[in-house]
Parts: sequence; structure tokens; C-alpha cells
Amino acid sequence: MSVGPVAMRYATALFELAREKGVLERVEADVAKIDRELAAPGVSAWLFDARVSEADKRKRLEGLAAGLQPLTANFLRLLLDKRRIGVLREIGAAFHRNALDERNATEGVVESPRPLGAGEMAELSAALGRLLGKTVELEQRSAPELVAGVRVFVDNKLIDQSASGRLEELRGRLLGARLA
Repeated sequence: MSVGPVAMRYATALFELAREKGVLERVEADVAKIDRELAAPGVSAWLFDARVSEADKRKRLEGLAAGLQPLTANFLRLLLDKRRIGVLREIGAAFHRNALDERNATEGVVESPRPLGAGEMAELSAALGRLLGKTVELEQRSAPELVAGVRVFVDNKLIDQSASGRLEELRGRLLGARLA
């Protein structure tokens, strides 16, 4: 999911404040809970609907904030006060990015024609980690059209080691070659 700059700034501020106060794990769990709540049918309808009054939003938001770490609850109130409640749509992804950066990690997607085993995924993750200088957490997707090899999307980069990708690269080099 793409994250806008406003959501990233708010998430970074919340992340750094939570780390400073020593409640990072709790706030991270709260943000994940909020993300799940917003995905539930009906919750985002009232929260992001301009026709719902501020007083009604505040009342319902207080219900959502109940049981959260006070820093997270205050963050929700701040977003409502500043009329930035739309930031909540992206806050989970933005906060997760901060958590990955903190651990010097990144996420990626591996496409392969067949499911890869745990050992293969671990080897691929380690190799990419050495290449990028980070810990790489990979998600696997099936792509039968690749025939063989893998295609990896990580850190806004495509690493195509599939048979079709290599053939396409060869085709491009042959078409661009000078004839003597």
C-alpha cells in the first residue's frame, strides 16, 4: 500500500514518541488493532463520512480509543481535532514502515512458478539481505507464467531472475546489437 507524506509524518511522530516513552510495542499493537477495526464493514463509513457530525465522530472515536494505550488514544483525538482523520486510512502501513526501518528490515514479494519451500525462501531472503544490507521479509506469490526462476519486488526494485525475464533481456540485447 502506498503511503502519503502526511500519513508518514504523523506515523513517524507517533512512532518516535512511543519509542521515547518506552511503549512502542503497545502502540504498535494498538495501531494494528485500529487498522483491523477500520477494515471492518461500517466503521470507516461513519468515521470518514463528511455527513456525520464532529460530535458523533468524537463519541464513536472515544469508544474506539477505549482500552488503547493513552498515547494512541490521544493520537486519535489529535487527528480528529486537526481534521486529519483521513490519515487513519494509511497509518497502519506507515507505522509498519517505521517499525521495519527501526529493525533495518524491508519487505518484498517473490513470484515463482511453483511454491517455494521454507529453505528456498530462507536462502533467497539471506541472499537479498546481503545484496541490500538489510533483513528481508518475503511474501510468496504464485506466477505460473514465469515457467522457471523467480521475480522479486523489494525496496521499489525488480530483480527478475525468471526464464521469461532472462529471455526478454537476451532479446533486447540481440535487437540492440550492432551488425558488423
